[in-house]
Amino acid sequence: MTTLLHISASPRGEASESRAIAHEFVAAFRAANPEASVDEWNLWDGSLPEFGPDGAGAKMRVFAGEQPAGPQETAWHRARLAFERFAAADLYLFSLPMWNHGIPYIAKQFIDVVSQPGMVFDFDPETGYTGLLSGRRAAVVYTSAVYGDGRPAVFGSDFQQPYFEDWLRWTGITDVSSIGFRPNLATADAELGRRSARDAARREGAELGRTTLLRAS
Repeated sequence: MTTLLHISASPRGEASESRAIAHEFVAAFRAANPEASVDEWNLWDGSLPEFGPDGAGAKMRVFAGEQPAGPQETAWHRARLAFERFAAADLYLFSLPMWNHGIPYIAKQFIDVVSQPGMVFDFDPETGYTGLLSGRRAAVVYTSAVYGDGRPAVFGSDFQQPYFEDWLRWTGITDVSSIGFRPNLATADAELGRRSARDAARREGAELGRTTLLRAS
């Protein structure tokens, strides 16, 4: 069975623009492929572990070919559980609002938790990194309320999409589509852009659903 994992990085619940657009994607995906499974992961629900001193110590032990022990082993186990939920999916949908020109810290925490040697990547001193999640496909919903393409620098910079898609490529996920909704707060009516983004999400979701259904049949 095909599994789509929706990872939401917005804490705004029903008020979230990125979440609303993502829900349009998921609904279209379900309609096109009713046999598929959808896992909804709200990164703010408390299930994402910390990755602090014990986690960092465990990671360095693994890099050195050693086995973490004690509190480090516990931190490593929690990171692995988060990774296993992530890696169990065949397809990904991320809803990612812009915070201070970048991504929400909870999304960076997710990246730092799951991006571990032997999980997301392998490393060779001569050839460098190898992403271990190749063959998967991802769609990303990007929202921002001030920054937008073509606006002057005083409206912000984009360290959101370039950073996140660089991380996806680093993991081995190279088939990536994006949906953007970037209204300017100074604009009285953002409804046209909102409708356009939701329409795009429905198209992308339906296309992904049809594609995976055909592959499974």
